[in-house]
Amino acid sequence: MKKLIEKYNDKLFNHGLTEKDAPLIGTLDAEIIWNKTNKTTNILEKLFKTLNINSIIFSEPAEPYRTIIEYLTKTSNEVIYPEDCETRTFLHELPCTKDFNIQTIANILKERKSLIIPGHGIITFGTVSPEQAFVTFSSVCFAIYVKFFSDYLEHKKHKIISNEEKKTFNKVASMINPYPVFSFSLMQGPFNKKKVYKAMDEAGKIIVKSRLVDSYFGNISYLIDNIIYISQTGSSLDELSGYIDPCPIDNSSCAGITASSELSAHKQIYLDTENRAILHGHPKFSVILSMDCDQRDICKYKNQCHIKCPYGRFVNDIPIVPGEVGTGPYGLYKTMPPAIKGKRGVIVYGHGVFTACKKDFNEAFKNLLSIEKMCKQEYFRRTNI
Repeated sequence: MKKLIEKYNDKLFNHGLTEKDAPLIGTLDAEIIWNKTNKTTNILEKLFKTLNINSIIFSEPAEPYRTIIEYLTKTSNEVIYPEDCETRTFLHELPCTKDFNIQTIANILKERKSLIIPGHGIITFGTVSPEQAFVTFSSVCFAIYVKFFSDYLEHKKHKIISNEEKKTFNKVASMINPYPVFSFSLMQGPFNKKKVYKAMDEAGKIIVKSRLVDSYFGNISYLIDNIIYISQTGSSLDELSGYIDPCPIDNSSCAGITASSELSAHKQIYLDTENRAILHGHPKFSVILSMDCDQRDICKYKNQCHIKCPYGRFVNDIPIVPGEVGTGPYGLYKTMPPAIKGKRGVIVYGHGVFTACKKDFNEAFKNLLSIEKMCKQEYFRRTNI
């Protein structure tokens, strides 16, 4: 259990979510084990008795998340409402409280997966393993980042930016690190059944290392002889070994039960195009720009933009499409495959980027990274920074 705690302590730091060894992590085995003990552990330990949980992560986030949280909690009425896809489906809302009281904390966490305590940090939990707590912590950081930059762009357009918001934006913008530059290439395709697992694992790791995906969101697939090899639902892209499902394109097996929830969208791309490799990440500025729309105030589909947007929007040459996960009436398998034909990729409203190529993951990764860089540049052009 201590090794598991160390693993997620390191992942939080490596993903840029916390400072080194800042998190307080507790897990319940035969007894409650903490990575360190202090006054806070005595308070939070009571949560194991109050809630049906087996792990807790409590930490102040690293910058720029820390500054963003400080601002959003000041300007929100105890609840932050991000509008990205993952928050809508996974977190719903981000509750906040200034009351560091065990009863208040427990009452909120009975209803939600996280709690932000200004000046202290973020509390998340897992009911099965600390991985769940890590995923939620990562998701909260992603959500507040997208929320802050999306709001600023919207406020800029309507000329309602306060001095405090401007000051915070300038501070946060100065903290953004450049995207990494890679001089190597991924495995060369096309792949056979023996090499595809290694190739997918390698591609997944580089997507995470490049911070083009947060928590366990994102997926990857490759087509060989009418079999789609795809990451499992809920799998971490930097830990794909053992979590890749071979799914016949004709649905002749039940392997798709544990496959990514976006299997149907991947399948339709393979049916409609000559592509054999697909990457899907959640790069932040691509998500932020996907939600920037000049028609928002007059659109009859307001508040349903993510599934019913009627406008053909682009970020330069990259189309933005609506759509929801799965095979529903507004599923991505309907909206995204037609849009990706002949394009470097597609941005799904509030959700992320899909890229596809014919041979291996090199071009798909290159396009995923270049689209995000382009969106970041375009964002700061729109905000005149």
